[in-house]
Amino acid sequence: MQIEDGFVLADAKIAIIGLGLMGGSLALALKGKCAALYGIDSDRAALELACRQNVVDLADGDPAKLLPESDLVIFAAPVPAILILLEQLPSFTSNRCIVMDLGSTKRLIVEAMSRLPERFEPIGGHPICGKEKLSLANAESTLYQNAPFILTPLERTTQRTLSAAHLIIEVIGAKAMILDAIEHDRILAATSHFPFLLSSALALSTPKDVASFVGPGFKSTSRLAGTPSSMMLGVLQSNRENVLEVLRCFRHSLDEIESSLISNDSDSLLSLLNQAQASYQTFTH
Repeated sequence: MQIEDGFVLADAKIAIIGLGLMGGSLALALKGKCAALYGIDSDRAALELACRQNVVDLADGDPAKLLPESDLVIFAAPVPAILILLEQLPSFTSNRCIVMDLGSTKRLIVEAMSRLPERFEPIGGHPICGKEKLSLANAESTLYQNAPFILTPLERTTQRTLSAAHLIIEVIGAKAMILDAIEHDRILAATSHFPFLLSSALALSTPKDVASFVGPGFKSTSRLAGTPSSMMLGVLQSNRENVLEVLRCFRHSLDEIESSLISNDSDSLLSLLNQAQASYQTFTH
């Protein structure tokens, strides 16, 4: 497969920084479709597992050893780590390369990408998929199949870079969507970041002595609380204002429901529940 200026995926040397669930799954999906696949991670156990299972062709903890050989670099680390790595990237390689990320928030990452030297060709990215268990051991080659994959181009993003990103998305079976970085963060605050907080609040407020009576409804509603907090902390910090706005809207809805219960106003409560049911239908069709 080829894009306009002669970039051929089969000839590409791709480095993935971060070999957790997302980076590992991406590597498995790209395996055999490019000339070389490099894995970079600070966790030695992840590197050893990646080598033992042939997830990548070469793996190392030092980006400076593999990035000079790469013409496409994909950051699959937590958001704070991506921001640090983007600052360090010019010291890792002096070569021209495409730079892409999988971070869950985009504004700060795109701003950091905009400061990269001209030899780097950046584009932001965020696949809407995943699981609560984030390690390489849980990686799946099919994780990205049919998943929305949001791209957030910069003003400096070239057609070459955009085409290469679309090609990667096509190869892993995802579905490309284009969004402005600011709009991305506003939307994801409502559909991803706040639901994690809601799930966490439910887990925190539920008495421990009811564990034996937990059913599928509670399990599905509290599922996101199982996501490692070390990853979500950076997401929430980098999208704080948008998450706070969603939290304010949620508190208003919760106050209305509470008021109906306090006043024993069945008509009001039924109306609110019917509105919620109608809204739910729009999200599931």
